[in-house]
This record gives sequence, structure tokens and C-alpha cells, in this order.
Amino acid sequence: MSAVLVGCYTAEKGGNGTGVSVLRRASSGELTHESTLPMASPSWLAKHPALPMVYAANETETGEVTSISLSGDELTALDVEATGGADPCHLAVSPDGRFLFCANYTGGSLAVFALRADGRIEGRTDLVQHSGGGPDAERQESAHVHMAVPSPDGSVVSAVDLGTDEIRSYSVSAAGKLSPRSVSKLPPGTGPRQLVRVPGSAEAYVVGELSGELLTVRETSVGDFEVIASTPATAAGGASLVAHLEVLESGTYLSNRGPDCVTSFEGARAKADQPCGAHPRHFAVVGEVCYVAAQQDDVITAFPLADLGKVEPRRFRTGSPSFVLPL
Repeated sequence: MSAVLVGCYTAEKGGNGTGVSVLRRASSGELTHESTLPMASPSWLAKHPALPMVYAANETETGEVTSISLSGDELTALDVEATGGADPCHLAVSPDGRFLFCANYTGGSLAVFALRADGRIEGRTDLVQHSGGGPDAERQESAHVHMAVPSPDGSVVSAVDLGTDEIRSYSVSAAGKLSPRSVSKLPPGTGPRQLVRVPGSAEAYVVGELSGELLTVRETSVGDFEVIASTPATAAGGASLVAHLEVLESGTYLSNRGPDCVTSFEGARAKADQPCGAHPRHFAVVGEVCYVAAQQDDVITAFPLADLGKVEPRRFRTGSPSFVLPL
């Protein structure tokens, strides 16, 4: 279907959303609400690489992950599993579709779930607990795992820890067990939020939420990273609480809370800032249109990438959006 799924924050986290929403996408790029599958704070969504199945991170104090089947316009919640840590904020499916990785932010841990041949969750196979902190006493008082990044072949998963300024990588066994592989230390106070590999390259980008930077790193061996450059997260400069990064054929784009913009990069240098609504979190590009979850405005904003920084975005109402998943 030509639609997008929207994750959100619900009342349990102070949000105005009600669950995973289906928004119909017209050829003009307009979005209209189709339906909503109620659930608690599905803040991050991940699609199975081959099956009509989506997984939602329920970012609550108890921490759960929900599997959702897709059938036309219909969403059906299936399995609900505890993640083993509070406030799961990121999910990733291994390239072969055998495992689901979950980053527990407040819990400071990384969970692994086995997936059945039909995409349903079989159960949790491992949970590793991080410890430590960083120089920011308010945000880095303990470990805060913010992202789980499988290697291209799925044999290694890298956990991005905002609280400890580290990327900790683990080997993944055939049974879904994790064993420590390497620890890549980042500059103190970086507050790493995301890690995105550059296709066809040994380089990757790390989003520094606390430092307001985009770091370029080199992957010296699988799951082992060294910093080679850094640049401010916006073209205008100044304080920025960065959120989501996309590396596309057309360029690299980063959402920034505070200045409330999506920034384009030419190489590793910020080029243009596009206003996109209050507190932008995740965004996705469909064709030439960028859709941004502007959480505090209760809207999805949309604008063409070709006119970045030059247009007034269109706005589509939806409660406390946090994630945009095109289908």
C-alpha cells in the first residue's frame, strides 16, 4: 500500500498519540489518517527485511516490544515481549531476518530476540548490561544504549551508548548469544545517539546528541571504529540536540531539535537547514519528499529535498509523532 506508518508517544510518556497510525499517501504527497492500532508509546518501528511484519519498541518504564502483522491496510498486534530494560528506544532486524536487536535507553542494556520463519518473536535469547557514565552529570549519569546496529552480514551488532561515550560491539552466535568483541571510545561528552555506515565505504557517521556534532569514523575492523573528523550539526551553528540521520544517494541529512530543522550535508560539512516543526525526531524520504515527525507540534511535516531551506513545509496532524515508516 502507498502509506506510511507513524510511531508516537502516548499518555504514559506525556504524549498525545494513541498507537501506530496508518496514513494514506496520495500521489501529491498528501497524507490522510486511515486507522490506528492502539498501544503504549510505539516510539520506534522496524520492518522485517522480507516479510509483512513490523516491530514496535514500546518506550515505557517496563519496556516491551510488539510484533505487528501487515495485511493490506490492516495492522494486527501479535507478540508482546519484555525487553529486559526500561525505555526501549531503537530496534533493528538482522539482515537475514533471524534476530531482532533492541536498545534499552534507561535500562542501559542491549537485548536480542529470535524471530521465527514467519517473522513472529520466538523469545529473548540474550541481554547484556552496560555500566559507566560520562562528563554530563545530567544525561550521562549511567549507561544509556540508544541504538543497535547489525553489521552487513549480521555477525556483529554494535551498541551505541549515549551515557558512556562508547560503541560496544558484540559477536552474534547462531543461537542469538552475544560475546564482547570491541569497545570504541568517543570524545568525552559526545553523547552518541546513532551510528550509520556509508554504503561501499569503510566510513560511518556517528550522531553526537550532547555535543551537537556529526562525527566521521573509520571502521578499522568489523565493529571497531576510530574518529577521523567532526563537524557542527547545523549550517547555522550553535546549540543543537541532534536526533535522526539518513545517508541517501542524494546526500546526508540530520534532524536537529532546538533549531528545529533538517540539515543537509555536502561531504561531511553542513550545507543547508530546513525548518521542519518543533522537536523533530525521526524522518523518512519517499521519492523526493521528506516526511518529519515533529513531536511537539503534533504533526508530520513534509517538504521536497530539492528545495531544502527554501520552502514552507506542509503539515499533517497526528499526536506526538516520533517515527515515520514508509510502506
